[in-house]
Amino acid sequence: MQSNVAFAQPSSAAADSRLQYSRVLSNSFFGVTIGYINYPFSQQQIEAGWQDGSVHVPHAAVRITLFGHEFNKYLSAQISYIRPVDWVTYKNINGDNKNHTVWMNEVGLTAKMKSPGWKKFSLYVEGGIVLVTRRGFFINNSPVVRHANFITALAGAGLRYHINNKWAFIFSTVYSPAAAKYKQPHTVFYSAGFAYTMRPLPAETIRRNASAGYIFPKSRLQVGYTTNSLGYGVNKAVSKDVPVFWGGEARVKQGFSIHYQQNIFHTRKVFSFDWGASFGYWQSRKNRNEFITLSLFPLLRFTVARMRSVDLYLEYSVAGPTYISRTMVDDELTGKHFTFQDFMGIGFNAGKKRNINAAIRIEHYSNGNIFPENTGIMIPLTFNLGWSFN
Repeated sequence: MQSNVAFAQPSSAAADSRLQYSRVLSNSFFGVTIGYINYPFSQQQIEAGWQDGSVHVPHAAVRITLFGHEFNKYLSAQISYIRPVDWVTYKNINGDNKNHTVWMNEVGLTAKMKSPGWKKFSLYVEGGIVLVTRRGFFINNSPVVRHANFITALAGAGLRYHINNKWAFIFSTVYSPAAAKYKQPHTVFYSAGFAYTMRPLPAETIRRNASAGYIFPKSRLQVGYTTNSLGYGVNKAVSKDVPVFWGGEARVKQGFSIHYQQNIFHTRKVFSFDWGASFGYWQSRKNRNEFITLSLFPLLRFTVARMRSVDLYLEYSVAGPTYISRTMVDDELTGKHFTFQDFMGIGFNAGKKRNINAAIRIEHYSNGNIFPENTGIMIPLTFNLGWSFN
C-alpha cells in the first residue's frame, strides 16, 4: 500500500540534530504571571498650569518572561515584559470633561538566584535593570504629562512550586523605584502564574521521533509580494474581531520582501522552531512613503495536515528585532529606527521531498511600547513563493 505522507530516509532522520534542543534552547524557559500592579500616578505627574479632576489607576497587569536561561541549578537570567491590562486615565483636565490616557510598561533584564529545593518548593531573588517607558499626553500641543523613557533598577523575589522538572507555579513580586527626574512614581507588582522550562529530551523520545520519518525542511528561501488590492480585512479580523495579532495606524500599499529561515528544532510530526532573517521594501498607502526593513526573527510553525503530496502548516512570529529606515510613515510617528517584526500566515510544502513552498501572511511593525511613540505599521496580504532545502 502506498503511504499517504512523505518520509525522510531513516538514516538521515536518526542523525538529525534538530530532534534535540540546541544549547541555547536547552534549559531555557518562558512564563506568564498575572496580578496586581500599583504605580501611584497623581497630580504630581502633571506639568505646571494644568489641574486634573481625578485620576484612575487600573491595577490588573501581566508579566511575560519572553526568554530565560538556567546556567545551573541556582543561577539564571531572563528578559521580561510588564504592562497593565488598561492604562492610567486622567479625567477632566482644566475642566475639559475628557479622558486622557497615560501608557506605561517595563522591559526588564534580571539575574535570578534560586535556593536549594525543599520538597517541591524553592525561593528565589532577582535583580537587574529595567527600561521604563511612559507615553504621556498633550493638550493643544502643550505637554500635560510628559513622555518618559529611562533605565532604572528592578528587584524582586518569589516562591516556586515545582509540579515536575518542566512546569512550575510562581508567586512573585517585583519593584522599581521612583524617578524624580521624570516625575515617575515607583512601581510594585504582585503576581502568580507559571513557567515552563525546556529540559533536554530523553534518548527514547528522540529515537521515537526520528523513526516517524516526517520531513521538516532544514532551510527555506522565500520571495514575497505585498498588495492592498484585497484590502485590510484579514488584518482587521485578527486584530479586532479575534484579537490574536496587531493592526496599525500607518498602512502599507505594496511591497517586496525576501525571507530566509533555518530550522533548529522539531518534534515528531507537528511543531518546528526556526530562526530567520528578512529584507523588506515597502510603500505606504497615504503618502507613498518608501522605506526598508531588515529583520531577524523567531518562527513557530505547526504542520496541521500531512497528505500524500502536500503538507499544510500555520506559522506565527513575534518580536523579531528590526531596523526600519523611516520613523514617520503617513504622518504617523513610529518611534526609533529600532522596531519589531511580527507576522502570521498559512502555507504548504509540496512535492515528493517537500521542496516547493507557498505561503500567505500578514505582517506588522511596532516597537512594543519600548519608546513613547509607537504607531504600528499594518502590512496587508503578502504572497510568498519559496524553495525548501532538505
